[in-house]
Amino acid sequence: MRVAVTQFATSLDTQENLTTCIRMINEAAVCEPSLIVLPEFCNTQPWYVDHNQAWNEALSTKGTFLQRIAKQAKKHGCYIVLNVTLRRDLLRDHQDGSVKSNISVTSCLFSPLGKLIHQEDKQTLTGHEKDFFISASKVSEVMATPFGKLGFLAGSDGTTFEASRGLALGGAQLLCHSLNSFALDQSCLHGPARACDNKVFLAAANKVGSLRPKEQRAIFSKKNVILQEHLAGVGQSQIVSPNGKILAQIANNEEGYVFADIDLAKCNLHENKFRPDGTELVKQRRPELYQGLHLPMTQAPLLDDAYNVQKSKVPVTANVAIFATYKINEQAIEDVCHYIENNLSDIIQLPELFFIADKTITNDTEQLARIARLSTELISQVSSVLRPFQYVSTSLVIDGMHQAVIVSEHGLFATQQQLHFCQRYQWTALGEAINIIELPLEQGNINVAMLTADDANVPEIVKVAALNNIHLLLVPFDIQEPCEAEYSLLSRAVENRICIVAASREKSFATDLPIDKDDNNPYSKNKVKAQKSTGLIINLSTDPALLPQWKSRKFDGYINQPLTTYQYGKITKAVIHPIAACNKLILSKYLE
Repeated sequence: MRVAVTQFATSLDTQENLTTCIRMINEAAVCEPSLIVLPEFCNTQPWYVDHNQAWNEALSTKGTFLQRIAKQAKKHGCYIVLNVTLRRDLLRDHQDGSVKSNISVTSCLFSPLGKLIHQEDKQTLTGHEKDFFISASKVSEVMATPFGKLGFLAGSDGTTFEASRGLALGGAQLLCHSLNSFALDQSCLHGPARACDNKVFLAAANKVGSLRPKEQRAIFSKKNVILQEHLAGVGQSQIVSPNGKILAQIANNEEGYVFADIDLAKCNLHENKFRPDGTELVKQRRPELYQGLHLPMTQAPLLDDAYNVQKSKVPVTANVAIFATYKINEQAIEDVCHYIENNLSDIIQLPELFFIADKTITNDTEQLARIARLSTELISQVSSVLRPFQYVSTSLVIDGMHQAVIVSEHGLFATQQQLHFCQRYQWTALGEAINIIELPLEQGNINVAMLTADDANVPEIVKVAALNNIHLLLVPFDIQEPCEAEYSLLSRAVENRICIVAASREKSFATDLPIDKDDNNPYSKNKVKAQKSTGLIINLSTDPALLPQWKSRKFDGYINQPLTTYQYGKITKAVIHPIAACNKLILSKYLE
């Protein structure tokens, strides 16, 4: 199918907005799409003086606005996704501007027959939206079309994983996302993360132009660090593939449209959703671990008594490092020990089973026994060179199970069993709980969780850990797809306000290059190049509300941009701010 996404500006003039919508549909229809997605709030600018104005701007499902859009769908023989504010009360028979009416923010799907066939209300309202609108009262439904199954998102529905995950589990193959945003977070991070986390396509249409009336822009700017000139839609409307690749994008904030041809059959729920190692995503899920997003929590027992210290305040900073040896077996352990002896980092993160290059050997019983012996040797050798309040994290085979570990100067400090099945460790028993570890550093204590194998690719389990007030997530993993480091782990950090240190052996992935139009040039055909991917250290943007010495940052287009240091070579170091973790002040400051 061919899908097109549009971007344009709206005002408080409903008739003018209708004219704009029709003009943009006509322009996009030139490419003969099967589906056209329009931005959020196509009928209005959702900043009102009172509830009377909100009601007057809202539409009736039987009104002229929607009827005209239905005619456009029939005229061009395509589906159209239009997001508007709809009156859910039959009438408003008073003029008391302080009284709220039931008005929804709704994505409407029109069929090629010119019929309004589906409505989906916005689930997540933020700040001022809560003052004027009501959120969805039921679970979002997936709509079947001849091309495939569609799911619908609006605005901030895409800034966390829940709404997209629910739609994907319901069979959605394409997420149609209507936006009204002045921030780049959605197009640069959350949108691609939603696509690759769920192995679905995403078609996102955003606004351009002013998002608020002039008088409202001035009020908003006084309360926030965002200047009036930034209160405009950033555009960046795009179509994203199930692996996070941007298939088409309007890389500016100008009015326009863009399209791409996609095959929704590539993301059938039970047929084509596999990890590169063959793990089926649906079977990998363990709803019992995160039903209601509450695991049976356990305070991980400290495996030595040397750290029976008093709780103290959370440190402002912590020094972390990633070390990735290119050696194997005993030589790899020696390499790590040599590095530790010459390094002062508080926490040193190593990849998953860092001393094993080929993970398939773990399926052999004799080899697995040898790996277990090496794991025991590693704990002994590494602990002998660690300093007080210094730790190493990796994954090992202990008691016949694949487990993430933290090693201290006194030996094995904490463990975490693998929680989700993955094909490369099909032999291991799975854990039943995530451990929250109180990790003493010289400057104070931080709460830490560990996830290994594919566990950190499951957003539910990361949120469970975050809800239990962790500051840092340690991830010894073996990267399987570039989008894990490009989008997924970054999204986990910013959505949950946690720092993440994730280490992997470097991998090379084949990446298709764009087709050169010069067919006479033998070197301009569609080429394949190697894309190297590895781990990363994700710190959090800071705010003066947390510590006075931090100056307020100027708005740079991002509400909650992660501060990222990618793993490069053998040694990668960074400073993280645990004190900034799990603090929602930064987000609320911009969203109110």
